[in-house]
Amino acid sequence: MFRRVARAHRRHIPGHTQAATRAPLTTSTTTLPPRPLRPQNSIAASYYRGGSSRAVFFRQDDLPPDAAQRATIFRSVLGSPDPHGRQLDGMGGGISSLSKICLVTLSSRQDADVDYTFVQLGVRDDRVDYSGNCGNMSSAVGPYAVDSGLLSLPPDCPPGGSVATVRIHNTNTGKLIHASFPVVQGEAAAEGDLAMDGVAGTGAPVQLDFVDPGGSRTGKLLPTGSACDDLDGIAVTCIDVGNPCCFVLAADLGVDGALSSDQIEAHSALKGRLERLRRQAAVKMGLAVVPEEAPDAVPKISMVSQPKKPSANRITVRAMSVGQAHKAVPVTVALACAAASKIPGTTVAQSLSGDDKAGTAIELAHASGLLKVDASYNESGHLVAATVFRTARRLMEGRVFWKQPTPA
Repeated sequence: MFRRVARAHRRHIPGHTQAATRAPLTTSTTTLPPRPLRPQNSIAASYYRGGSSRAVFFRQDDLPPDAAQRATIFRSVLGSPDPHGRQLDGMGGGISSLSKICLVTLSSRQDADVDYTFVQLGVRDDRVDYSGNCGNMSSAVGPYAVDSGLLSLPPDCPPGGSVATVRIHNTNTGKLIHASFPVVQGEAAAEGDLAMDGVAGTGAPVQLDFVDPGGSRTGKLLPTGSACDDLDGIAVTCIDVGNPCCFVLAADLGVDGALSSDQIEAHSALKGRLERLRRQAAVKMGLAVVPEEAPDAVPKISMVSQPKKPSANRITVRAMSVGQAHKAVPVTVALACAAASKIPGTTVAQSLSGDDKAGTAIELAHASGLLKVDASYNESGHLVAATVFRTARRLMEGRVFWKQPTPA
């Protein structure tokens, strides 16, 4: 339904005029630092919330092709690395879910409208990680493609609103995502009635259909060939849906499965054990040769358990993301959890109560509330799709500034 368009010229803001010319400032060179001064650089960008995450969006064509130069831009824009863990000198928010970059460009594929690349940046360190996708930020890719003019709505689009579907090719995983969302007057709608636990207020729904999501990095739904593996005496389910993920039973670690994210952050022994298991799972899944070489972003590890008050089709999940306790749950973890819940013998299936109905969507009780998610298998047992609903909103568009690192 889209027409591809060239970049529009800068729009004139009604009522805005240039400031009156003022007399030049008086300057002096007596207080200059010992090294030469350089002006900042800037680049066109947008800032979006997608689900329970936020990211800076760039058109990929606006960035230099050199990977090292791109990394320099990304770090400066977000304010990484920051030894204080706050990213005060950039657009990041001091936690993994707010330290993200999204790159979007027109796709050359016949089955996709845009190509989307996700980049996870470290907060305290200088990591620039392309190893996985962010499901939450995937919900903002379609709206960005429309809002930025990368894709244009057809001229007969009703002015009162309609639903657009953007076919997204995620380059990190090679998988397709279909994002369907309401549009109004040429842009993605922001107002709506969908409430997301962990996000204040309501917004327009974005339906994300992850097409054939199994084997995103490993090529297999169950990379180890088993529904459950023994790693260091702990039962671990390794599954690859949207991103490689692994699930352990909270009870096997001797902890309450309903711990808050702050309680998990304060439990250094638990975090250390989860990280060791995650790295062992990376080797078992073929993502690393030795645990020390495991990517930071994948596999994602989570604890699962039955809710304290048993409820049909509900699982309690506590997810980790880049070494931090997630405030809610990453979308790709939710998709993997839904897929694993329908495979007998997985740690996730063991966490379902006995009266759960096969084939229905499940609810994940995460650190900030509930999330409903579904996974569909065909008659031969192949995972056809996984679906989740999120909200997204454009927060800012303009130019973001970055600076070259100071020479040593």
